[in-house]
Amino acid sequence: MSTARDDVLGRIRAIDRGHFPPHRREYRRESDMSRVEQVERFCERVADYRAEVRRLPRSAVADAVAGKGLRRVGVPPGLPAGWRPTGVELVEDNGLTPRELDRLDGVVTGCTVAIAETGTIVLAAGPSEGRRALTLVPDLHVCVVEERRIVELVPEALAAIAAAVRDERRPVTMISGPSATSDIELSRVEGVHGPRRLVVLVAV
Repeated sequence: MSTARDDVLGRIRAIDRGHFPPHRREYRRESDMSRVEQVERFCERVADYRAEVRRLPRSAVADAVAGKGLRRVGVPPGLPAGWRPTGVELVEDNGLTPRELDRLDGVVTGCTVAIAETGTIVLAAGPSEGRRALTLVPDLHVCVVEERRIVELVPEALAAIAAAVRDERRPVTMISGPSATSDIELSRVEGVHGPRRLVVLVAV
């Protein structure tokens, strides 16, 4: 076994890596859509995933969250004050256990970037997003997406998070609608690997 392993690793090390031809990137890497078109496309795609999506002014975010009738809401420590609803119990995530997270009625976060082409929200553990568990355990995730963070294409989104991943080793979570699977008899079941409900507030 050891001899076979050494043989395989030896062949890998012997590979000449200096003469690979350059990879031709023929796909689009920059948007040709206007800002208005990008936002409209993003909202359409998010709605297609059975998520609730609303466009509203930044000043109305807190009231929109409060209007969900939640009692205990988890928030990352860096969530902007203007997005924090009043009249509910806000629980900052400073290392909440899975059981504590599960007892929350929902969570409110921001996002790093959002992709119009795929209706995808990208979280990179920024101050307004918090750690990954915060958005995966509670049954409801309310995500505030600032219009300025919406791009059209996946390559644009990857470029936006590249430094955070490369230099800060941040984990990345990509969300396209509520958690769902159809693995068992092609019957759709929601809330298996994350929140059952996703509310996206697109803030001007």
